[in-house]
Amino acid sequence: MEKINTGREPLSSAGKWPEEVADSGGEPRYSTPPKDPAAEPPLFISYDEPMSEHSTFKVGGTADVWVRPSKAVFPGYAAKLLKTAREEGIPVFILGAGANIVVSDQGIRGIVLDTAAYSGMAKQEDGSVSVLSGTSVDELVGSLAAQGLSGLEFLAGMPGSVGGALWMNARCYGKSVSDALVETTILDENSERQTIPFREEDFAYKKSPFQNREALILSARFAVQWCEAADIHREIASCRRDRADKGHYRFPSAGSAFKNNRDFGDPTGKIIDELGLRGLGIGGAQVAPWHGNIIINTGNAAASDIKRLMDEVARRVKEERGLELESEILFVGEWEDNEQLMSNVQ
Repeated sequence: MEKINTGREPLSSAGKWPEEVADSGGEPRYSTPPKDPAAEPPLFISYDEPMSEHSTFKVGGTADVWVRPSKAVFPGYAAKLLKTAREEGIPVFILGAGANIVVSDQGIRGIVLDTAAYSGMAKQEDGSVSVLSGTSVDELVGSLAAQGLSGLEFLAGMPGSVGGALWMNARCYGKSVSDALVETTILDENSERQTIPFREEDFAYKKSPFQNREALILSARFAVQWCEAADIHREIASCRRDRADKGHYRFPSAGSAFKNNRDFGDPTGKIIDELGLRGLGIGGAQVAPWHGNIIINTGNAAASDIKRLMDEVARRVKEERGLELESEILFVGEWEDNEQLMSNVQ
């Protein structure tokens, strides 16, 4: 199918929003849509959109239809789109920052609903902050710090969206997104707006109730506390520096490839290291030579290379240690068995 020009002129020739550079502790910031809602058209639509442009792994085939509604129209448009798609039997994949996914080489059938333009935060009267789902977690942390607000610094340097981090219940440095969560507003399975108060029993290690639902996360409200700005910026810089030292930004990747499991006794990366699997490669995919639990795209990887390599690492760990590794990366789209994997990822 020939790609149709649908008025995406604000995108650069490389297919990315112009990157904004700000004080980020010396680490990369991630491209985001324009901040002025009046400066952007209400809707971007593209056919046969290369999903390699929308994931940190830089791999994947095309989406039949890719849609990015502007912030101004997002909730109403998304509700109508999801309702109509369900009635017509058309699959919809909800995309955040694409920071934890591998899209198959065959791409994604149906519609990709991109949440990236639905971003922003607002402080509430009780001191909490409400954050739209498409907001970059790294930018959120920076915005909170500018106001002397603390509680989410552990997300600094992470290339995900708020919706995706909440869907996954992202965890690092001993803290999870759910630790600060007050409530979540979603579009439910009937495309109706619903606000869900936080309940501790609904969340676990990298688990959230939204993983078992066909719902769209619209926003989340987080508890934050006032803190000295210098202390906040010091913690942010530490997190960003640690991620850089671990090589998260050296090559396209999705960060940790496998979940940690306390029952294993050691972190997954250490187990993989001890089996001598650093540097193991298939096609253009490679276990990072510096870290056993990071899979990288060395420059020409196919999505199938990444999947085969992860399967091989898991097989060797099972064979030599008797441990079942669980993938942290989500494989979406059409794979060899022709099954359409459409996790409702943000």
